[in-house]
Amino acid sequence: MDVPVFLAGMMMSLSLIAAIGAQNAFVLRQGLRNEHLLPVCLTCAASDALLIALGVTGFARVAALLPWLDPVMRCGGAGFLLWYGARSLRSALGSTGALTAGGGAEVRTLSRTLLACAAITFLNPHVYLDTVVLLGSVSSRFPEHRLAFAAGAISASFLFFFGLGYGATRLRPLFARPSAWRVLEAIIALIMWALAFRLIAA
Repeated sequence: MDVPVFLAGMMMSLSLIAAIGAQNAFVLRQGLRNEHLLPVCLTCAASDALLIALGVTGFARVAALLPWLDPVMRCGGAGFLLWYGARSLRSALGSTGALTAGGGAEVRTLSRTLLACAAITFLNPHVYLDTVVLLGSVSSRFPEHRLAFAAGAISASFLFFFGLGYGATRLRPLFARPSAWRVLEAIIALIMWALAFRLIAA
């Protein structure tokens, strides 16, 4: 396995899923409440793995049939990354709120919890852009090492969701402060812009 490509896939995936969003908030909430935590983390990570695999394998076949698609996707991906980075920087500079667990004391059944988790994951259009389109597009830069790139991206999903869920108790005091989210968003903005320029220069 090509370690640099594996790490590139891991860093790319982490930069995409680390941004504050509904899915991360849901996992954090479940972790803070210690409610159906293992199935929720596994569902999120496995869903990402499925979509990443689809993007890495499917995009290569489509790109072979449509040679113009790769440069178009590179430009589109770069534009999205620049916008995403700008949004993260804006949040870092202007956000005054903190992410809270919320949601009251009602305990959901496992089936209801997993249905909510699936809805948050698959009804979000950005998840397809991030995994199938964007990661699939970037993986085309490593034609001989796509599996290493996919393995890195999938590993990042498992590490992130399980780390977020099971680390929620320790993270709670930290992320009760808006400044912690501002630092995270600033780091994400820098990573996004670096990846965008790499795509443009390829």
